[in-house]
Amino acid sequence: MSGGNTFLGMPAFPQNAAAAVQDSQLRFNLRKATHTIRGKRASVVAELPDWAELRTAGKEIKDHTLRNLERYLLQLEEAVTAAGGHVHWAADADEANRIVADLVKATGETTVVKVKSMATQEIGLNEALAEQGISAYETDLAELIVQLGDDWPSHILVPAIHRNRSEIREIFQEKMASYGRAAPEGLTDEPRALAEAARLHLRERFLSTKVAISGANFMIAETGTLVVLESEGNGRMCLTLPETLISVVGIEKLLPTWQDLEVFLQLLPRSSTGERMNPYTSTWTGAVEGQKFHLVLLDNGRTRVLADEVGRQALRCIRCSACLNVCPVYERAGGHAYGSVYPGPIGAILTPQLRGMSSELDASLPYASTLCGACFEACPVAIDIPEVLVHLRGKARHPRAERLGMRAAGWVLDRPARLAGAQRLSGRLRRFVPGHLPGPLSAWTDTRDIPDIPAESFRGWWNRTDGGAR
Repeated sequence: MSGGNTFLGMPAFPQNAAAAVQDSQLRFNLRKATHTIRGKRASVVAELPDWAELRTAGKEIKDHTLRNLERYLLQLEEAVTAAGGHVHWAADADEANRIVADLVKATGETTVVKVKSMATQEIGLNEALAEQGISAYETDLAELIVQLGDDWPSHILVPAIHRNRSEIREIFQEKMASYGRAAPEGLTDEPRALAEAARLHLRERFLSTKVAISGANFMIAETGTLVVLESEGNGRMCLTLPETLISVVGIEKLLPTWQDLEVFLQLLPRSSTGERMNPYTSTWTGAVEGQKFHLVLLDNGRTRVLADEVGRQALRCIRCSACLNVCPVYERAGGHAYGSVYPGPIGAILTPQLRGMSSELDASLPYASTLCGACFEACPVAIDIPEVLVHLRGKARHPRAERLGMRAAGWVLDRPARLAGAQRLSGRLRRFVPGHLPGPLSAWTDTRDIPDIPAESFRGWWNRTDGGAR
């Protein structure tokens, strides 16, 4: 069992988006889901008169933690170890996958259950375990749908947001039997029936598997406590039933104190699901009776992001997906177009920083935005995503024609006399300007109209009419 796909080798965002916008069913599913979540979020956020103060507090706590990350990580390691847990440090995806695979093999088991974890998807853990003969079973309902469908996640909160009910029923009927308990006979596409089929399928898996793998929404440095917020109860089953628990967590998920958690327990559920609080909030500290606990602290490019003074604010992200639900680009292109487990506006700034911008896909992501600023307004920890997008665009390697064009523009704009001469010349030649530019420049006019060139510049009009007096 592969346990899902990776996005490696996908073409650049413009090609992916061009194909996605032709799928009317996908656009309908995305619009319906994002508008529903957006409406619920706006309602519960409006209930809090101190939302702006909470948002500022969340930003400041995260910024303080990132500035002192090394100190708090060492404090966390000491607290987890004192509570009977084992801490492992992973510099990259390969090291993290190797650590987890060795820990699972040491138990003698060949199957694991997982609670939704973006960090493990980021490093391709399911595929790495499969190469070692270990099968990983997703237990979050949306992740189960993605896994059974041999699909890719397309949303941070709702990975199967691109699927409708009839598609889910078909997936359950066709694939559940090969992963364990089959779907019931006569399964309908009613939400209650689909949820019951998933519950029966997963219950057998929970009761028969002795190793679980999780992520965490937060880690508390002063106590060594990990926190998982979820809505289905599958997380609590994963965290408590197996004999061995392995948590793979990005190093940026840290909070200094237990008191800091209070701020984020208000920000996260309202921003993600539009709820006042999560149905299930599970916390654990070190190992408990009858269970072994291992914590794998994952870097995988995060310290490189931390070194960038502008880009580091992406590490404040609490994975609420509020930016996705207000983004006009995401609403039409969907999550697969971003080619990463992190789609939408936050993915457009986080993925190129974590993976680097050497591939065509990653170099295109900072341009997957209109820079409208809606993502910044919605972000509960005030990540200025447009600022980071522009910052990353400056780092991207631009086509030769664009570089030559910008160099020529810089030469003209550097001297007022050159600009005035260029304006006079363009005014005289305006009737020869084509509606569509040729060659490499056509990429710009494929989606834009060339603005009309005035016959006379404003400066020329001002001088000729004495400021409009004549």
